[in-house]
Amino acid sequence: MGWLGEKTYAFLTQGPSTPQAPTQAVQGVDVGQLPPPTMDAPCAHAQTGGRAAAELLCSSFMENRAQAYRAGLSSPLAGERACSRLSPYLALGTLSARQTHLMSEGVQTDTVSLREGQRAFQSRLAWRDHFTQKLEDAPDMQLRALNPLACQRPITDDHFDAWAKGETGLQFLDAVMRYLAATGWLNFRARAMVISVGCAQLGIDWQRAGQFLASRFVDYDPGIHWRQVQMQAGLTGISLPRLYNPIKQGHDHDPLGRFTRRYMPELTHVPDGFLQKPWKWPQSLLGQKYPKPIIDITTATKEARLHLWAHHKTKSYSDLSGEVMKKHGSRRPNQNRHGTESKTNAQNTQLNFDL
Repeated sequence: MGWLGEKTYAFLTQGPSTPQAPTQAVQGVDVGQLPPPTMDAPCAHAQTGGRAAAELLCSSFMENRAQAYRAGLSSPLAGERACSRLSPYLALGTLSARQTHLMSEGVQTDTVSLREGQRAFQSRLAWRDHFTQKLEDAPDMQLRALNPLACQRPITDDHFDAWAKGETGLQFLDAVMRYLAATGWLNFRARAMVISVGCAQLGIDWQRAGQFLASRFVDYDPGIHWRQVQMQAGLTGISLPRLYNPIKQGHDHDPLGRFTRRYMPELTHVPDGFLQKPWKWPQSLLGQKYPKPIIDITTATKEARLHLWAHHKTKSYSDLSGEVMKKHGSRRPNQNRHGTESKTNAQNTQLNFDL
């Protein structure tokens, strides 16, 4: 029991750079040492199914793990325990959103961090319903862009296989894709990054990328999935998508390389300072054990940003975006924790959706 066992997981999550998450093993999620994943046997370490496993996870989250929810959900190390991990059961109907909400309401606590974590989770349950309703309004969301003018972007199939197999030469991105192959699950920031980099910088068709990820996710939910694919690929037109730099993401969320090295054994001996850019290491063996970067991420990001801005500035694009916002955006003013309207656009709240 335990991704890497109790003592090892505690070691992996120590240090000021990693959000603290409960180190107690979570039954149904923690499955032991992970061997190198293969494309032939995806999801070899998927979560345990069934109602009993769902209820156990729900109880452990509401009574304990929710304390780390807000701080840990973005971390690849802490997120696998800080998140509720209830998304597969909600997607398959093992648990209903109503049942889950009632279970969270049934846990009373005086611990501020636990109470805030529960409330944050309840908010995301509400967003889940929002996405489901919007899919009903636009059932062809996986077939066409919400803003069709946003589809006018260069598409290439050259990089799809490298992206899907975790062999792009961009270390953190590759580690995340291998983690997905092994577990069938990613925290939200990782999902956003693989879509954004795949579509914007690597030029992969958004539908092909979305279909591949849908086949990998054990918690695939079309209402959530396709809206997020379109949002991260820049197809809604509501706001400019965030362009992720996987090198920066690796430095920010895996500064000691613990997650990266777990899934990139080829890079075990690369020093921390060069791990996210091993091609700069004087002793680099890139091209022998591990591929060289298939793109220059800085140049690709600049080109993607210029392309997005070129369409974003046109009146026809703006008019269509307004129609998309009116139909698919939230009608509820976004409020901060003090109950007053936030300056942040309500759509940005959706970017934090993570069960």
